[in-house]
Amino acid sequence: MKKHPIVIAIDGTSASGKSTNAKLAARALGYVYVDTGAMYRTLAWYCLVKHVDVNDEKAVANACRRWKTKLECAEVNGLRCVRLLTDDYFPEKEIRMPQTAAAVAQVAAVPKVREWMKKTQRDCIQFGDLVMEGRDIGTNVFPETDYKFYLDATLAERTARRTADGVNENLAARDQRDSQRAVAPLMIALGAKVINNSSMTSEQTSALLMEEIRKMMAAEKR
Repeated sequence: MKKHPIVIAIDGTSASGKSTNAKLAARALGYVYVDTGAMYRTLAWYCLVKHVDVNDEKAVANACRRWKTKLECAEVNGLRCVRLLTDDYFPEKEIRMPQTAAAVAQVAAVPKVREWMKKTQRDCIQFGDLVMEGRDIGTNVFPETDYKFYLDATLAERTARRTADGVNENLAARDQRDSQRAVAPLMIALGAKVINNSSMTSEQTSALLMEEIRKMMAAEKR
């Protein structure tokens, strides 16, 4: 009897190292990487292109209900990644543009959007074992998984990381929006292993994360 695919959920605040460590874990384990934030960005970009007012909750919900999408698993730089396509197109560069980034928070706060995204993100298990990063994976999307992690760092450290990347973002405001969202707010999942990497290098963080994952897997086999 085939076991259900394993889902490693990596949640956390902005600039806490979720993407870097999720990709590293996926490579190390041979799992499929899922960036749920990119899915919200894709919808935000779609709304902008279709001239949907991102501040109009009903209009955004309608756009999310009507757009034509599909999931694909593609190999990118040797890493298998799930991507959300709209009209058979993945806006890889467009979703990283400042105007798209500015619209994501409004789009992601819409309850109907989060409902749609949860279903779509759960559908990703069709591609096998996953490392999925986001803000509500362990609490909302895959609360049943045993592999839950929450990455965090001080606001000062995370701001410094963003600045070093050439990004000027008000992370305090972002944290507040994410944690006070009415549906699936950012919070530490029950049973999640919290890793505060404020004083750690990315290598130290990834080493600790992989150590914890392998420890959990070994315990499960006993």
